[in-house]
Amino acid sequence: MAKGATVVTGGKPRPDLGPFFFEPTVLTDVPEDADLLTQEVFGPVVYVQRVADTDEAIRLANTTRYGLNASVFGAPDTAWEIAQQVDSGGVTINDGYAATWASVSTPLGGVKESGMARRHGPEGLTKYTEVKNISEQRIMPMRGPKQMPRKYYGELMTTALDLGKKLRFLP
Repeated sequence: MAKGATVVTGGKPRPDLGPFFFEPTVLTDVPEDADLLTQEVFGPVVYVQRVADTDEAIRLANTTRYGLNASVFGAPDTAWEIAQQVDSGGVTINDGYAATWASVSTPLGGVKESGMARRHGPEGLTKYTEVKNISEQRIMPMRGPKQMPRKYYGELMTTALDLGKKLRFLP
């Protein structure tokens, strides 16, 4: 590609689908200064990068400013251990995204600069609601007891508030 990455497969334009379409693409040898390493990619592009060990893989995965979804491929025990350390809103083991998306009973959304809220689960449902507080004063209305003139009730409440402040019940 333009910065020197190696195209393993794909990368060819698909004008039959539209002017901005291309085949799903797998890259290797992506240079450290390539935007692909640090920017979110909403396209059919992935890159494969060699690392020295699992710790380096986790460190590199967590250095991005984004964290919408990650995939970990490996033996189940190892993949679960790694998934718990990846800083992402969703981590799918041995799958690209389908298992995470299909888990509708748990919240799903990004971390860091990815995503704006949650979908799925209770958190996802409540984002579509607005809280409204409706209450009724039943014991004594704000105007005071019906038998007491408002002027006297106002004076009584003012005296009670002053007394509360002197006794340090109120700030």
